[in-house]
Amino acid sequence: MTTSGARALRATAALGLAALTTSLAACGAPATSAGGGGRTLTVLAAASLTDVFEQVAADFEADHPGVTVEQSFSASSTIVQQVNEGAPADVIALAGQSSLDPLAPELRLGPPVVFTTNTLELAVPADNPAGIGGTQDLTKDGIRLVVCQPEVPCGTAARTLFEHLGISPDVASFEPDVRATLSKVELGEADVGVVYRTDVAAAGDGVAGVEIPAADNVVSSYPVLAVSGSPLAQAFIDEVMSGRGQQRLADAGFVAP
Repeated sequence: MTTSGARALRATAALGLAALTTSLAACGAPATSAGGGGRTLTVLAAASLTDVFEQVAADFEADHPGVTVEQSFSASSTIVQQVNEGAPADVIALAGQSSLDPLAPELRLGPPVVFTTNTLELAVPADNPAGIGGTQDLTKDGIRLVVCQPEVPCGTAARTLFEHLGISPDVASFEPDVRATLSKVELGEADVGVVYRTDVAAAGDGVAGVEIPAADNVVSSYPVLAVSGSPLAQAFIDEVMSGRGQQRLADAGFVAP
């Protein structure tokens, strides 16, 4: 090989190495932006908030470029237990103010704020084969009734409803959260379920709703609070309480506190 050829080969190799180094650095570099620098906000929320909080999170991310909102939805009692045991979280949003009672005091890094309320409704399959027309039918023979587990807010609310009605209906199964209860009805595995009215609305044509008289119904308040020192935590709570956040909740069937 000529001297000029060798020099050309070395130059080509150097250029290739430089390009590879630049590529690897770009792949390994953290995302940065004016709004967030690739940060993550972890939100744990009650199952009944699934649909609306996905919208709120999308709004928040749009206003905070580089920030990702990671959310998990389950029963409020489960969320509190997980956080007490050290599960990572920045914000928790629960159904029922009493759900906060077991939360360790040192994890309450901000005052809880009630951001919305919800009421109960009976969910029945779309064709309502059992002919459920109201709460008076909950004690009919052969009715497959499903409710949330007693320690879950929707289960506590269902028990309070039965006390208001003065009934003790047979329960076919107790489900871990309100979405699991609703799913039983959607799949035709239950004739009626006691859920939140927002869950009936979210199910669309999957179920039909049977209203509960206001005099007997149960109002559940929803608190939200920061459980980490992240400045994003308060910013997310501010989004929930903002006009836009409250409109998202109203559109989903929630009622302002």
